[in-house]
Amino acid sequence: MVERRICSFCGSEIEPGTGKIYIRKDGTIYHFCSSKCQKNMLKLKRTPRKVKWTRYYKKV
Repeated sequence: MVERRICSFCGSEIEPGTGKIYIRKDGTIYHFCSSKCQKNMLKLKRTPRKVKWTRYYKKV
C-alpha cells in the first residue's frame, strides 16, 4: 500500500506519484504538494501559521 504524505507547508494530502521532496544538508526532509508551497517556505521564508490559505493558520 502506498503511503500518503502531508505537505510540509500547507498541510494538504499529496497524492502518490505527485509532489516534490526537498532534503536539506542537515538531513531535514520536506514534502511539498506544489511549487507554490515550496517557494513560500524556502525562497520567501514564510511560516505556515501566518499564511491564511494553509491549514496551520491561526489568529495571533
